[in-house]
Amino acid sequence: MLKQGLQQSQLQKLSPQQIQFIKLLQLNTVDILQRIDQELIENPALLKATDEDAAPAEAKTEAETESTAEDTTPEDLSVDDFLADESFDVKDYVNDEYDPEGFHLSDEGDEEKKERPLTDSHSFHEELQDQFNAIAENEKELAIGTQIIGTLDDDGYLRRPLEAIINDLAFSMNVDCNMEDMKKILHKIQHLDPAGIGATSLQECLLLQLKRKNQNIKSVVLAIRILEDFFDDFIKKHYEKLTKQLKITDAELKDTITLITKLNPKPGEAIDNSATQYITPDFILLEEDGKYHIQLNSRNAPDLRISKSYLETLKGFDEAKNPSREQKETVQFIKQKLDSAKWFIDSIRQRHNTLLMTMNAILKYQHGFFEEGDETKLKPMILKDIAEATNLDISTISRVANSKYVQTDFGVVPLKFFFSEGITTDEGEEVSSREVKKILKDAIEAEDKSKPLPDEKLMEILKEKGYNIARRTVAKYREQMNIPVARMRKEI
Repeated sequence: MLKQGLQQSQLQKLSPQQIQFIKLLQLNTVDILQRIDQELIENPALLKATDEDAAPAEAKTEAETESTAEDTTPEDLSVDDFLADESFDVKDYVNDEYDPEGFHLSDEGDEEKKERPLTDSHSFHEELQDQFNAIAENEKELAIGTQIIGTLDDDGYLRRPLEAIINDLAFSMNVDCNMEDMKKILHKIQHLDPAGIGATSLQECLLLQLKRKNQNIKSVVLAIRILEDFFDDFIKKHYEKLTKQLKITDAELKDTITLITKLNPKPGEAIDNSATQYITPDFILLEEDGKYHIQLNSRNAPDLRISKSYLETLKGFDEAKNPSREQKETVQFIKQKLDSAKWFIDSIRQRHNTLLMTMNAILKYQHGFFEEGDETKLKPMILKDIAEATNLDISTISRVANSKYVQTDFGVVPLKFFFSEGITTDEGEEVSSREVKKILKDAIEAEDKSKPLPDEKLMEILKEKGYNIARRTVAKYREQMNIPVARMRKEI
C-alpha cells in the first residue's frame, strides 16, 4: 500500500563556489596561471588590472564570502524568475566601496617579469623519421617504415607484433606487405641512430648496441655471449655461475659487466630533445635578520579586476525608468558574468590565504630542517598535525601538499617531503621515519658491494642505534627508496 509523507533530513552539499575553490586549491603555480588565463577568456566581465577597462576588485569580508558561497548559482535563475525578482538591486553590483588596492596575486610589484626561453625541440620519432626518409628506397618502404616508427614507445622499443602492424597497414593505408618486408624495414630502422632503437626486448636492445662496437675487443665478445646465452643468469647476478661457464676470471667478468651497464636500456630517451620541464616552486623561503618567512610565488599571475563596461551597463539599467524585456535579459547575462567574476576572485583570494596559512604552519613545525637542511632534523608530521595547527580540514591540507614545492636554500623540495610517520626510539623519543631512511641509505652506500647487507643485518644496525623496528619495516623503507634487495646490489 502506497503512502505519502514528509520527512526532514540533513544533507551536506557543497556550493558552486566551494567546489570552485577546491579545484583551484589543488592546482600548482603553473596550472593556476593556465586556469586564470582560461577564465579570462571565458568571462568578459573578468579582466587584468593592466586592461584599461578594468575596475578595482571588490574586497569582501570572510563572512560575506561564506554568505556568497551559500547563494544559488546565477545559472540556476531563469530569465523570467529574474524579471519577477523585485529584490534584485543593481546597487548590490555597482557601488563605490571597492578596495582601491584590489586583490594582487603578485608579490613582486613592478619588478621586471622575465620569461624562460624555450628550446626548439623534436621528439625522437621525428628524428628517426628524418633519418629513415633519407634511406627509404620507394613509397612502400617509406609507408612501412613510418608505421613502424610511429608504433615505437617512448623508450624506443617496438612492443606491437609485426603481424598487427601488417594489418594496420592493410586497413588504414591500403598497403599490402608480408613478414619478410616488415623484417627488412625493421632491420633498417634498427641500424638508425641511436643504437638499440627498434628493439623488441631489453636483451635485443643491448645486443644491438654491442654489435656496433669493435668485435676484436674481448670484453665486447664476452658481453655478446653473456647476453645471448646467459641472459637470465646475468640479470639475476649469478656471477659465480657465469665465471665457471665462461671459464673467465672475476676481473674479466667485472670488465664485461661494466661494459654492459654502460649501455642505454632506453635509447628513445637519448634523442628525445623535448624542452626541459622545470619545476616551478609554489613557495619561496626567505630569511631576514635570522628569521624565516614564506612568500607565495605568484610573480607571473595577473591582478584580477571587474570590467568597467559591465558596471556602467548596470548603472544605465538602474537609471532607466521603464526598461524593456531585452534590457532586463541583458542585465541578467551581465549579472551572471559579474557573479562569476566575483566568485572567481574570491576563490583565488581564499586559495592565496589557505596556501600561506598551511605553508607557515609547516615552516613552524619543521623549523629545524629549514635552518640546516638536515633530514635528521625533520620531526614526525602527518596531515592531521597541520590541520589542527591551521584549523583547516585534513582534505584541505592534502590538496595543498599535493604537487606543490617550496624553494629553500637547500633546493626545491616537494611539500610531501615534510610529512612522515613517527617511530619511537628505545629512549622513548619520537623521530621521523625519514631519519631512519637516511641511516639505511648511508649504511647501504657504505656496504661492501661484494657482500651487500641483507635486511636482517640492516635491522641489527638500526637496533644498535636505538631504532627497534622489524625486518619487514626495513624492507618497506628500502623499497620506498627504490633500493633493490641485497642479491641485486651485489658487485664483483
